Amino acid sequence: MSNVRTKASFAAPIVAASKWLNGVTFAPERPLINVSQAAPLAPPPDSLRHAMAEFVQYRTEAHLYGPVLGMPELRTALAERTARIYGGAVTAVQVAITSGCNQAFAAAIAATTAEGDSVIVPTPWYFNHKMWLDMAGVESVPLPIEADLLPDPDRAAALITERTRAIVLITPNNPTGAEYPADLLRAFYELAQARGIKLIVDETYRDFHSQTGAPHDLFADPDWDRTLIHLYSFSKAYRLTGHRVGAMLGAPELLDEAEKFIDCVTICPSQVGQYAALKGIETLDQWLAAERDEILDRRAAIVEGAPALAAKGWALKGSGAYFAYLAHPYDMPSDLLAPHLVREAGVLLLPATMFVPDSDPTGARHVRVAFANLDRAGIATLVDRLTALSI
Repeated sequence: MSNVRTKASFAAPIVAASKWLNGVTFAPERPLINVSQAAPLAPPPDSLRHAMAEFVQYRTEAHLYGPVLGMPELRTALAERTARIYGGAVTAVQVAITSGCNQAFAAAIAATTAEGDSVIVPTPWYFNHKMWLDMAGVESVPLPIEADLLPDPDRAAALITERTRAIVLITPNNPTGAEYPADLLRAFYELAQARGIKLIVDETYRDFHSQTGAPHDLFADPDWDRTLIHLYSFSKAYRLTGHRVGAMLGAPELLDEAEKFIDCVTICPSQVGQYAALKGIETLDQWLAAERDEILDRRAAIVEGAPALAAKGWALKGSGAYFAYLAHPYDMPSDLLAPHLVREAGVLLLPATMFVPDSDPTGARHVRVAFANLDRAGIATLVDRLTALSI
């Protein structure tokens, strides 16, 4: 008999969307534009690949189990980097390295909830967060975002019950691209602190934030780890998606509980991926700054294409990090429009129905575009194909 909770969750959206390509051919002069997934398609820079190769060839520990919560050197390096970016004090014992940021979220939920508890999640949500909460037997309480794509702390406060264990925020946001202002994050932090629950902040795309300096000041609170659980990903920063390296920052006693979960799932993170992340922190600041500049330029290209889209009835609702969130003009729900776009426009994107509850009508009107793998010319072609579509 299948696990009822797993069966009740939905199919993995990226996998489901890839099936729309079955039986569809694309002419060489009009190849598919795939903006469905937010994962770098390029490999890590040469210097990092060479370091990884040497580690594999010459270091025995590359092939052995390591500490469940990660390499001590990497935990220390990330603690120091986090303190440098945000201010405040962060130590290695407050850092756990995980097999990707999805595992960091799963470990955080395993360490803070029991079956039947609830977690407040702004909608549109990141679908893997929702899927894991379903499979953990934890209720996802939707918090619809406002017209500016930001969640309201007062509305969140009204949703807190005796079963609430955490509020989850993603900034820059997946799927909308919205960057949450520092004062908004502070308001949610103080709400969670006052109500005795956790604030889980996923900053997978932090390195591509348009703001210079610290995105918030939450680490400046000397007792930040009593309330804040911070999630991060090396995958996007250093193009290490296949090596699965993420992190969770929180109280040492919380990490003790997360350690039990990680030990049962992967035992330890990838040694090669961790070594690459460490070398990235140590040597790739300038390279990463250039990557950020390129992503911000691609975001600017999306904004520059907005008037042409608007002339055809599309509306750019949000853009940031890897994502643009668009309202479409058609009398067709987005879950039907998206496969239609594959066949008629050669564009693979995700419908917003994958990011909201079935009862939320906004899903039918919106789509997510993950534009980070398109250069300016590719973005211009995407805009041309969307504006040329006739339904």
